[in-house]
Amino acid sequence: MKSLKRWEDIRTDEINRMKARAHYLSYPSRESAKTGELIKTHYYQSLNGKWKFIYLEAPEYGPEDFFHDGLDTSQWDEITVPSNWQLQGYGKMHYSDLWYNFPIIPPYVPTDNPTGIYRREFECNRNIDGEKLIMRFHGVDSAFELYINGEFVGYSKGARIQAEFDITDYCRQGQNNVTVRVFQWSDGTYLEDQDMWWLSGIFRDVDLYTRPSLGLYDFTVNTLFDGEWQNAELTVSVKLMEQAGQRIQYELIDPNGEQVLQLEQTGNKPLSQTIASPLKWSAETPNLYDLYMTVKNAKGEIIEVIHQHVGFRSILLSGETFLVNGVAIKFKGVNRHDYNPKTGRVVTKEEVERDIITMKQHNINAIRTAHYPNAPFLYDLCDQYGMYVIDEADLECHGFELTGKYDWISNDPEWETAHVSRIERMIERDKNHPCIIMWSLGNESSFGHNFRAMAKRAKEMDSTRLVHYEGDREAEVTDVYSTMYTWLEPHGTRLTMDKIIENSTKPHIHCEYAHAMGNGPGNLKEYQDLIYKYDKLQGGFIWEWFDHGIETISEDGEVYYRYGGDFGDDPTNGNFCIDGLIMPDGTPSPSLLEYKKVIEPVQTECLDIEKGLFQLINRYDFITLEHLELTCSYYEDDILVESLSVELPKLEGRKVAEISLPAGPDIEKVHGAKYFLVLSYKLNQDTPWANKGHELANASFVLPGKEKQSKVHRDAELHTVKNGAFLTVHGHDFTVTFDCVKGFIKEVTRNGKVQIEKGPQFTFWRAPIDNDMYLLNDYRAKYFMHLGHEMVRDVQYNLKDGVFQWQTDTLYGTTNSSWHYELQYQYKIFPDGDIECSINGIASGMKENAPIMIPRLGVQLQLNKDFSEVQWRGRGPGESYVDSKQANHIGVYKKDVQDLFTNYVKPQENGNRLDCDWISFVDQTANGLIVTTNETFNFSASHYEVSDLENAKHTIDLKPRDYVVLHIDSKQNGLGSNSCGQNQLEKYRCTFDDFSLSFRLSFFHNKETTAVELGRIG
Repeated sequence: MKSLKRWEDIRTDEINRMKARAHYLSYPSRESAKTGELIKTHYYQSLNGKWKFIYLEAPEYGPEDFFHDGLDTSQWDEITVPSNWQLQGYGKMHYSDLWYNFPIIPPYVPTDNPTGIYRREFECNRNIDGEKLIMRFHGVDSAFELYINGEFVGYSKGARIQAEFDITDYCRQGQNNVTVRVFQWSDGTYLEDQDMWWLSGIFRDVDLYTRPSLGLYDFTVNTLFDGEWQNAELTVSVKLMEQAGQRIQYELIDPNGEQVLQLEQTGNKPLSQTIASPLKWSAETPNLYDLYMTVKNAKGEIIEVIHQHVGFRSILLSGETFLVNGVAIKFKGVNRHDYNPKTGRVVTKEEVERDIITMKQHNINAIRTAHYPNAPFLYDLCDQYGMYVIDEADLECHGFELTGKYDWISNDPEWETAHVSRIERMIERDKNHPCIIMWSLGNESSFGHNFRAMAKRAKEMDSTRLVHYEGDREAEVTDVYSTMYTWLEPHGTRLTMDKIIENSTKPHIHCEYAHAMGNGPGNLKEYQDLIYKYDKLQGGFIWEWFDHGIETISEDGEVYYRYGGDFGDDPTNGNFCIDGLIMPDGTPSPSLLEYKKVIEPVQTECLDIEKGLFQLINRYDFITLEHLELTCSYYEDDILVESLSVELPKLEGRKVAEISLPAGPDIEKVHGAKYFLVLSYKLNQDTPWANKGHELANASFVLPGKEKQSKVHRDAELHTVKNGAFLTVHGHDFTVTFDCVKGFIKEVTRNGKVQIEKGPQFTFWRAPIDNDMYLLNDYRAKYFMHLGHEMVRDVQYNLKDGVFQWQTDTLYGTTNSSWHYELQYQYKIFPDGDIECSINGIASGMKENAPIMIPRLGVQLQLNKDFSEVQWRGRGPGESYVDSKQANHIGVYKKDVQDLFTNYVKPQENGNRLDCDWISFVDQTANGLIVTTNETFNFSASHYEVSDLENAKHTIDLKPRDYVVLHIDSKQNGLGSNSCGQNQLEKYRCTFDDFSLSFRLSFFHNKETTAVELGRIG
């Protein structure tokens, strides 16, 4: 067999890399250890910053002397470390979810192997006798060699876990140089085929630091509660750099600053001490103790002091559930990648902290580090703020799925070391973090010998946590049964939640579900209801946190975000990387607000609205509601009538209580007004992640009211004028013009100004959303649903008793379709200018040939662009759809047209508002138009046609129309999650059935009467 290149040799996992160990800091004194500052360790130097750099198409093209001591690098480029070189102008951007970017011939990689050579100088001007000088790389993609002062030091692969090298013997006093050669492709790449941008280089911090030669090499902290979950055993096992009679003093300080333990013992002896009734750590109560370990030499002199946070929590597998501190907790989680729209996979501690704070503010309690270990500061922050973590090894072999031999390397013992090394290094580095509940073996890599070996090694190394891997479909070696995108309703041979509930004998988690791509997902409430109902369903993780768009500035200076395919990358999964709960700039999407509501910690149910009797469910696992204040507000439409604070009952975690609330102020109710009781649960004190007054949960209820009063139309004369194919109805201060050929309203004017530029026309097409992706081929190529045709069969009109009546009978179908709607439009125009509109549709033709879902049933109008201010009574303030509406309550809301629009990275249907019974538009001169109905409808209003949204690839492709596009829908299809998951549930589908839609158009002046007053009239 020919010799393999180093970066293709699966037998070589590393050369001279230090054995993996916990990530911690060593200080010369307790005072310095207490600060936690890097600069106060024995010696620390960050090697981040500007490095000299050359980029090569293959390693062999580099200068032979690239690592030599005296090399002249004055002609080299400069690059920032950390960074991904593709975002620094080198190589090619490429996104794919699935495919490898080269032939699958493991362990070989292309000869064209982009390579970066990094070089810089560093100073070492202090005496390091008695210390080890260590260089640490937190993340280098994909493999790299290290040279110091012209000598080869070592080699490492495993892109997203730290690699340390002892460089003591390679360094000299004064000036030193370091050279790092990084390979984009290596045999390790076969294990790193995650769904994300392919990005290379030194992308995490590079550190230089010292450790005392007689200090600790490693240590492991564990806490184990007794059977009553009352007292805990604290154990610390240590490994010294070398044995020389050292002793270790242990000191434990509780979160209140009180010392609970101090003792000194022989250095190589494990610590084991019972701690009485310690404050427990959980995501809800992240209590952290401070453990100081002072290592002393045989003379009693301090060698080093290590400061470690300790969280007292235990994990126990108990039948069909797993317990954290005795409770079968529920994960309300997200999958999170490292991501920044400008720097790619390079993120700072401040950015990660911002993410975690945002998650906490939106009731999220868990993170899966999809699909690799994160930088150490993420785990520090999760310990501090309270966030459960599934820590996942840097392992995914998804591209093999398409070969027909998915387990090609997963079941090949030759690759065992490559697999096992990744779980070992992750566990060793992160083992002392209480936030970590499970070790995950990786993602989407099939199953076989090497995963059995990984699970075995994980349990040998750490018996205190659970092992997770979704690819172990039978849960043979894992402690939990994990699935992805499990459906709620039967669909072919797909696994459904009812089967899991019926058959699973292990705890279940959804490691990925509810694909947050574009507008969606739907069905979140249905999943969460099941999670709450069954103990064995212990929650899940939304895919995913970020939209992974790449920030770009247009020629006009407008910011937009590019995705797969925008860089000529082929093959690519396009905008499949735009699938997050937050947009690339960190803006929460509507889906994050929906998720926050669905997983809110206090759930309010109405038992008797007349008596003001409600049920509160505490959805916390551990804590009471003492940190919350409840405000009850009563509204008459948009007017706050009364607001008062209500004392919450002392309700333990997971308990239920009844509460009586005032049934509403004693006021005379107005016909047609709606009365709302709005409950808001807010923090009653500041927390590390939100200020006092931050809302965590809410509820809204419609109180009993009086029916609308019938509209009384004023008397006046109408007359008609026919001019060719057009008929105009004239009133006192308005005209309505009909097209006698096409049968619809051509325009409506008031006081000589066009107010409606095109009247209602039936449509059942909407701009596709990402979750429609598997419907689109049929929608467009089989049903031609975007190509609607209306055939006018009859037009009739008359002016009788002062009221003008118009009726149009049409057939509406699509290109080459054998199914169609029989439509009847009816209009009544009253002397005061009101227009009553109704459209009735009868599903006709060969109905068996119709699609199982259609996007919408409604009409589209064009309004004067000056109608910029919108007010409505219905769900708000954000967009809502039939399967994604929990976050938006019924009330009266006001916005500008432009603010109704959700600017998704890839434009698509957006901005719908549900359950409305009126909507008004007002211009700057107070002229208004109101749409009212005695039923309810959906509406959306924007400056874009459906075709604009459908044809735009990016936000910069959208050019506003000079009119307002108004959609009024009887029904619109749900969102589903079928870009990767459950499609629209049966009850949320818009189907090819008979329908009817009626509403009244009225014009008004906002200084004479208000939309709220007009909306009360039926």
